[in-house]
Amino acid sequence: MANEKKFVKAITSRDENFAQWYTDVVREARLCEYSSVKGCLIYLPNGYAIWENIQADLDKRFKDTGVENVYLPMLIPESLLEKEGDHVEGFAPEVAWVTHGGMERLQERFCIRPTSETLFCDYWSKSIQSYRDLPKVWNQWNSVLRWEKTTRPFLRSREFLWQEGHTIHATYEEAEERTLLMWKVYRDFISESLAIPYVAGRKSESEKFAGAQDTYTVEALMHDGKALQSATSHFFGNAFPDAFDIKYVDKNNEYQSVYETSWGLSTRIIGAIIMVHGDDSGLVLPPRIAPKQIRVIPVAQHKEGVLEKANELVDTLKAAGYRVDIDDTEKTPGWKFSEQEMQGIPLRIEIGPKDIEKNQVVVVRRDTREKMVFSIDEVADKLFDVLETIQKDMYDRAKAFLDKHIDEAVTMDEMVEKFKENRGFIKAMWCGEEECEGEIKYATGGASTRCLIEDEEPISDKCIFCGKPAKFKAYFGKSY
Repeated sequence: MANEKKFVKAITSRDENFAQWYTDVVREARLCEYSSVKGCLIYLPNGYAIWENIQADLDKRFKDTGVENVYLPMLIPESLLEKEGDHVEGFAPEVAWVTHGGMERLQERFCIRPTSETLFCDYWSKSIQSYRDLPKVWNQWNSVLRWEKTTRPFLRSREFLWQEGHTIHATYEEAEERTLLMWKVYRDFISESLAIPYVAGRKSESEKFAGAQDTYTVEALMHDGKALQSATSHFFGNAFPDAFDIKYVDKNNEYQSVYETSWGLSTRIIGAIIMVHGDDSGLVLPPRIAPKQIRVIPVAQHKEGVLEKANELVDTLKAAGYRVDIDDTEKTPGWKFSEQEMQGIPLRIEIGPKDIEKNQVVVVRRDTREKMVFSIDEVADKLFDVLETIQKDMYDRAKAFLDKHIDEAVTMDEMVEKFKENRGFIKAMWCGEEECEGEIKYATGGASTRCLIEDEEPISDKCIFCGKPAKFKAYFGKSY
């Protein structure tokens, strides 16, 4: 065990310094590195492979609801960006501008897209004519650029990867239905594939997306008790389409406005996976999203027949449908075990001369380190159930942590004290006034409304801060 501690000494304990622990895990698991462009990341193979699996899973879920993928340019003319006032005001501080083409100054500046609502609306204003052209239910997988002042790997970088869905519809009801449907798609994906529990609801006016009528969010709780906005779905109404004069002719040959939605999830969700499931040995990846579900580690591989048997096992597992690799490097078994744990691979299979003699392998769970012995003949059939058990257990542990860190408060003194004592969310009543929201954030040292709760009984009838009649019950929490 002393040697194993030496292998992972580069990782700070989560409880000692959570921020440093996070940085250590990202570095030691070789997920990403900062590039020579300040605030921009290089996604290394281990990190990008997680994003590829997220993309494949989510893309299928999108297409099952009728979504089609497209790709629009990364440059937005300044005149387009300025067409919707709330939108440009919300993004102006983060916009990066292109002012020259070669050696010549451009007649009009272009911004590098912080988001693409304006580009979609510009195209639809030219291509939508009849009710027969609707709806448009589109999505693009791309990168965006926002000139953030402070950055952290995955959580906040200047350029990041995401998907942004954009749709337009003939009716208010159809657009609202799509907004809520995509919100559900995100909730299902985050809980089922990432094993992450959450709270979810509508954003307050000050927290919603710039230019949106309503924003619906999924908020996950990290191990340090901070919330992470993990996905959002926005209902725009017809503010954007009207700004771009998008009209269609209905069945009665009359012009009508269209209604728009937008929804997105980014690589910050990888940060959520790290902070919800990781431990002091590194990543712990849910099997459904892990690039490699199993790593085979031959023990005493220099001995006759060990490598051959290990590679036979890898071939058998691949044929059965598992994502599996082998560590046949010259490193010691202890180093190999440590690297498998650091990278969060859900299972490792140890196979050595004594195991081969007994026609068995030793299987070790990454999440609990439980050891199991299976015969070589049956291991391919047994591991499906083991991986599903890991997936369920990871969700259950995270859900127990979330439930333990949700509380209620009726007075500000109670809320302030509870935020000092317990990391997480606090439910409280609120009048809906932005001024009170700001005062609550100041008094608690940073707790904002994460989302409104619309399906629970009120705690009281008064705002927790001002005492006026309460309009909303909300989750308050500190966030990334």
